[in-house]
Amino acid sequence: MTNIEKEKLLQRKEVVEEINRHLWLESEKAGYDIGFQKAAEDWLTHFSTAWIKYHLPQHKAAEKKSFFGASVLKRGKAAKASQ
Repeated sequence: MTNIEKEKLLQRKEVVEEINRHLWLESEKAGYDIGFQKAAEDWLTHFSTAWIKYHLPQHKAAEKKSFFGASVLKRGKAAKASQ
């Protein structure tokens, strides 16, 4: 995953919520606050691919050059508008 893709993923509210959960769990395990940056890096490394596959299944049919290509974003906005 490129840095640009990571930045776009981190702009999503639900991703930040997942990272905050991960931060809490990992901090509890460590016995101290590991910090958002470390939690984000760990979550992006270990869990982001599965999260994307589950929460953004439309990316499979989108252009393979990026998880966040224009076609994915347009379809996501169109789907939300029709709800």
